[in-house]
Amino acid sequence: MKLVKSLLLGSAAGLIAVGGAQAADLPVKAKAVEYVKICSLYGAGFYYIPGTDTCIKLGGYLRAEVALNSNSVYGTQAGAPASARNRLSNYYTMRAREDLNIDTRTATEYGVVRTFFDATFSWTSGGYQGTGSATGATAYTGTLALNTAGASPALVGSTINPTDGGTSGGSLGVYYAFIQFAGFTMGKAVSQFDAPWTNYPGNNFDGLVGGSGTVTGVNQFTYTADFGQGVTASFSAEDVSAYYQAGNLNLSGAAGLTGITGAAYGSNAIGGTRSPNLVGTVRVDQAWGLFQASVAAHDNHVAYYGATEDTGHPDDKWGWAVQLALSIKNIPTGAGDTINVSGVYTDGATRYNFQNLAGSAFTMYGSSNIAYASVGAANAPDTVFIGGTTKSQQESVKTWGFRGAYTHNWDPYWNTSIYGAYAAAQFGSMAKNYLCGPTGVISAVAGVTSCNPDFNIGQLGIITRWTPVKNLTFSADLVWTNLDQKYSGVVTTTAISGTNAKPAATYELKDQNSLTLLLRAQRNW
Repeated sequence: MKLVKSLLLGSAAGLIAVGGAQAADLPVKAKAVEYVKICSLYGAGFYYIPGTDTCIKLGGYLRAEVALNSNSVYGTQAGAPASARNRLSNYYTMRAREDLNIDTRTATEYGVVRTFFDATFSWTSGGYQGTGSATGATAYTGTLALNTAGASPALVGSTINPTDGGTSGGSLGVYYAFIQFAGFTMGKAVSQFDAPWTNYPGNNFDGLVGGSGTVTGVNQFTYTADFGQGVTASFSAEDVSAYYQAGNLNLSGAAGLTGITGAAYGSNAIGGTRSPNLVGTVRVDQAWGLFQASVAAHDNHVAYYGATEDTGHPDDKWGWAVQLALSIKNIPTGAGDTINVSGVYTDGATRYNFQNLAGSAFTMYGSSNIAYASVGAANAPDTVFIGGTTKSQQESVKTWGFRGAYTHNWDPYWNTSIYGAYAAAQFGSMAKNYLCGPTGVISAVAGVTSCNPDFNIGQLGIITRWTPVKNLTFSADLVWTNLDQKYSGVVTTTAISGTNAKPAATYELKDQNSLTLLLRAQRNW
């Protein structure tokens, strides 16, 4: 029907045009065809949008990957159910992802106006975690399509009910969406605090500690001054919510056994936003490499000591962070070889060290020769305070860390990176006295022989990449993670979270390790 309608309309238009030409006895001039023109002002891949002076470039990648020995393609075995290391833990997790970015630029009398948008469309295989049911029922942890009623698919035992939904769902991630004009950046972009390589000095593994990393962007309002010869300075106001909040814990909510086996040091009492994070950066980017110094201020704003506003609240406490980053290019070991390193110190601003994709809370299980199993648990919030009748002010948690990588190009098709990271967290005297003092919540637990909430995370990895043709890369990334916690002893639990199917039993307090292999194929375009 549409085809017939189009033919009729086209024929009618043709007859009218012919009739008009005969009446006026004038030739009909065909409308000029507008061809897409190449825009060479901003590099390869840009084209003029027809009828405008705006240039546009489309780009992205398609990625297929599998992570072995993890329930996540970006993290280690740091939480349930992966950390349980039992029949609920995934031996592999797979993901397919398409990334799309749109870059537009227009030359004006004030300079170039640029917009940039980047989004990802992903499907990640999920897993199953316990529900605590006496029948052993489990619940799916992945993302599924919604059924026609708009509800999530029902879960029967450990099986998706095929009549109540599908497995064709996925996730949409908006990474970047910003405008740049006259030195200003407005919208969602990588934090100005981050090193240029964000989470990746030489790796694919997302969960590297030891520095900041907002690879998926953070809302900001930034001004950057360019002094020439690769020297720039930026000042930025950046959204604090979620990305930069590691927690403000009310220690009054801490319990002894869950505190030591799950690092549950209290109730998280973050209040509403008051101030964005304030960030300043100076960068020197030249042929030899790059140097960057970053500082940040972070406002810790707590809700209340108790359930209602009349219980009062502690004062706001400003935290801060400083980071130095260095990149050395063209080193003697080979063409294109690089060394990237950075170091960070934080005081009440933990996320600038334990970045969002790494997390700052860890619970990992393992074997033991003297108990049913072993467990290591750690948590690094931004601040802690005591509610109840004490009603203390906030005390900050201090952290420091570093990360780095050396990348060697064997030839134009193969390269290998060796990388590592380290992050340490240290609590103040108030927290240590409350948790581990003579009458501490955790030190009072029977079987605890050493009590200290401080901890360290160490990571070592190696990745090899093969690029047989331009923009197509295959890689294998192996990373080892060590949790160095400071508790010791053997405790008998009365309850363990049902999500990891661990029974009430004896557990040795012990350091833990994890090994993850990430295999990836990626086609950029």
